Amino acid sequence: MYQVKRTSHSHFVPIRHLRYHYRSWGTPEAGVAPLVLVHGWMDVGASFQFMVDALAKDRWIVAPDWRGFGLTDTPNTDNFWFADYLADLDALMDLLAPAQTVDLVGHSMGGHIATMYAGVRPQRIRKLVNLEGFGLASTQAAQAPTRYAQWLDELAKFGRGEMDLRSYASRDAVVARLMKTNPRLSLDKAQWLAGEWSEMTAHDQWQVLGHAAHKVVGANLFQVDETVACYQHITAPTLFVHAEEDSLLTWWKNKFTREEFMQRVHHIPDLSIECMDDVGHMLHHDQPEQLAAMIEAFLAKA
Repeated sequence: MYQVKRTSHSHFVPIRHLRYHYRSWGTPEAGVAPLVLVHGWMDVGASFQFMVDALAKDRWIVAPDWRGFGLTDTPNTDNFWFADYLADLDALMDLLAPAQTVDLVGHSMGGHIATMYAGVRPQRIRKLVNLEGFGLASTQAAQAPTRYAQWLDELAKFGRGEMDLRSYASRDAVVARLMKTNPRLSLDKAQWLAGEWSEMTAHDQWQVLGHAAHKVVGANLFQVDETVACYQHITAPTLFVHAEEDSLLTWWKNKFTREEFMQRVHHIPDLSIECMDDVGHMLHHDQPEQLAAMIEAFLAKA
């Protein structure tokens, strides 16, 4: 199994009526911005361990589990709202870095949240790194009736227990699932991740540490104009990192393309873009050393 090089510590704090969990590495240092890492959909903060291990310098690093993921509480809900992620992150910043700017890194869903937050609270971010955080396909107002109907139908399915997450017979089965989803993931990393990404239930099954309500479609249509407006308000130097392998083509089948996203992201005033070879969407698992060096070089620039 993968051998951790930098040991993390678990913390639980009250955030917006939830018992929020975050991992930390290192200790706070006066005058040094904390490094905050926010994970993607159906993932956990511990997922950044390989990248943290590959960093050349020690620093204080914080990686929360979003609501309904990992060890953070799940609210009594049957669906989730995007704005809550922004509010949770803001409350966490108030708690951990009330008088400091932070270096903020987000992956996938977390990358989109981090980028939106950097436009909403530009004064709080020193540097921003978005790892494959694309957001969603553009929508038109005419889609609203169909979207609301889909949302209502999925709420009903969730209420009937028809959207529960799959459980696994063993930890090895979780390992196999992780390696099937990401063929580049090595066995030792998959074995380690399985223990962070899932837990054994009372029925001797292994359950992913994510709430099934995350599968319910959002009621609100994705608004590109709102997204671009937030991007335009970002003042922090921003690095967008994407894989040479086109994740959007796999997921969206040309309904949302990388070129379309690039048109949006170029609205960020101070933007750098890097492409990584031989990685998929989980680039912090596939090439953590290369990614860590790229991020550290960016954060060190004056």
